[in-house]
Amino acid sequence: MFKDLVKVSRSYRGYDESYHFTEKELADFVDCARFAPSSVNGQPFRYYLAWQKEKVALIQSFTKWARALPDMKLPHVGKCPTGFIVICQDLNLGDSIARYQKDVGIVAQTMLLAAAEKGLGGCMIGNFGPEKVKEALELPENLIPVLIVAFGKPDEKIVLTEIEEGQSTKYYRDENDVHYVPKRKLKDIIIS
Repeated sequence: MFKDLVKVSRSYRGYDESYHFTEKELADFVDCARFAPSSVNGQPFRYYLAWQKEKVALIQSFTKWARALPDMKLPHVGKCPTGFIVICQDLNLGDSIARYQKDVGIVAQTMLLAAAEKGLGGCMIGNFGPEKVKEALELPENLIPVLIVAFGKPDEKIVLTEIEEGQSTKYYRDENDVHYVPKRKLKDIIIS
């Protein structure tokens, strides 16, 4: 069952905009993340929740999606996420951004798995300007945005494929806008 949850927890870039989050739904994702392991148990993150249409649009304007598909504008018009969580590092609790980078991934993946369990999805977005986001959200000096996680009700088809050793892992879309994600085979990643 857990493996099935992992398989449906994809990086979605197309959402049903008729689905709207509440503050409580996003807070529940953070509640799951707060139990995740943290380096030296520092727990240096604070979370900015955006579920209101104007805040979601503001954050969306700072994000850049699908770097591997430079000729495509994603999400498509009318397919944007309807919630965001901006993970911020509180420099008063941990002043080394690099030290807690692995923790950022752990809390983001925990939130995305919580979303997948509810039939929702999301995408981690690292392609944004932290200072611009900080200014736009009027964050205090000690909070630095380190990752943005988009959330919504997925409205696109994603297909996982297995590749042979040496083949490209670059994701792609076909003429029907189906998103393909090549994955290495288990036998090719285990060192024996």
